[in-house]
Amino acid sequence: MSDNEKDFEELDNVVVLTDEDGVDTEFEWLDTVEMDDNQYVVLLPMDEEEAEEVVILRLEKDGEEENFVSVDSEEEINKVFELFKERNADDFDFVD
Repeated sequence: MSDNEKDFEELDNVVVLTDEDGVDTEFEWLDTVEMDDNQYVVLLPMDEEEAEEVVILRLEKDGEEENFVSVDSEEEINKVFELFKERNADDFDFVD
């Protein structure tokens, strides 16, 4: 995925993200996490080869439009993931 803003199409709990090269990738929307007045989405690639790690993107609104934006800070990603793990400890088996 690109480090730039991503277009998306939401179908139930499936999100299709289009990278800067026009390549579509399907993700399962696992959760929305709020932290420090921001909303983040936690997505799991639906392609089994890529499904080893979740993808965390910040949700930003531009008027009526919502966009997913890459998070550059490893610290920020880790904090969001820790909140996600706390909220979903009963639903997933996390490997540290």
